[in-house]
Amino acid sequence: MSVNLRKAAIIGCGAVGAASAFSLMESKLFSELVLLDVNQAKAEGEAMDISHGTSLISPQRIYAGTYDDIADAAVIVLTAGAAQKPGETRLDLIHKNISIHSSIMAEIRRVKPQGILLVVANPVDILTYYASKASGMPEGRVFGSGTVLDSARLRNAIGNVLDVDSRSVHASIIGEHGDSEIAAWSHANVSGVPLADFFALRGMGEMDMNAIEEKIANDVRRSAYEIIQRKGATCYGIAVSVSRICSAIVKDEKSILPVSTVLHGTYGIDDCALSVPAIVGSKGIEGLVPVALSEEERTELLESAKLLKNNMEGITF
Repeated sequence: MSVNLRKAAIIGCGAVGAASAFSLMESKLFSELVLLDVNQAKAEGEAMDISHGTSLISPQRIYAGTYDDIADAAVIVLTAGAAQKPGETRLDLIHKNISIHSSIMAEIRRVKPQGILLVVANPVDILTYYASKASGMPEGRVFGSGTVLDSARLRNAIGNVLDVDSRSVHASIIGEHGDSEIAAWSHANVSGVPLADFFALRGMGEMDMNAIEEKIANDVRRSAYEIIQRKGATCYGIAVSVSRICSAIVKDEKSILPVSTVLHGTYGIDDCALSVPAIVGSKGIEGLVPVALSEEERTELLESAKLLKNNMEGITF
């Protein structure tokens, strides 16, 4: 079966799945969008609601379906799983969501989809690793949304501090999408200008910069907790991140994005999924982009991988 580049599927119609469906509808990337959920009525309701906006955007067929409908989808977005609650870390969700994903992987193995499997549910790095082993799909076609959202939060915060368009800021979060994530300050810049020089341009000294960087990194790391405490769930930022990744896939953009993928020796990390800059195109992960990290950042990245691997102990793949 050939891939339909104009078709996407979303598995899981909770807050993130529904928001992602709406974002994809608005993006006009697809002409066909199938929604799946263990609660069929929920999938039907979301499909009906979102489809009512298509006459104001572009012709699209949006409907609730079954696993048989995902076989030819260009992208399968996996958001199903227990949501993070106030006080919970993403890693607290491991066993609940592995249990949920076990049955989903069985269905994916059955239908043998030919597109890309994009894991979004948390803990995204561990679930990405699990999907790479349990889906039966080639490893390069299975990856997670990783720290695309975290990196967007980072760029937004830097742009606010420096009073520049955040789209001109080039900076990434790498490692776990979670508490051990790393802000890779060593290669951050604003339109090619090193961050330290831009801080100086704005009249800020090295002490100011160090304090601001520490605060920004902590604020980005805490963002999800702060949002969940106030409104119960994060959904819009990740939904836009899903659209951005889908655009890179279906348009074969070869975009460099910090997505979660299984590493095999890169940065000294083996057999563990976490986020590093990768080339994303129609075939999925088409290569990793080596980034010159500082010694401290490399150490932190190794510690992030160690934390993830420790939390995978006892999980059957």
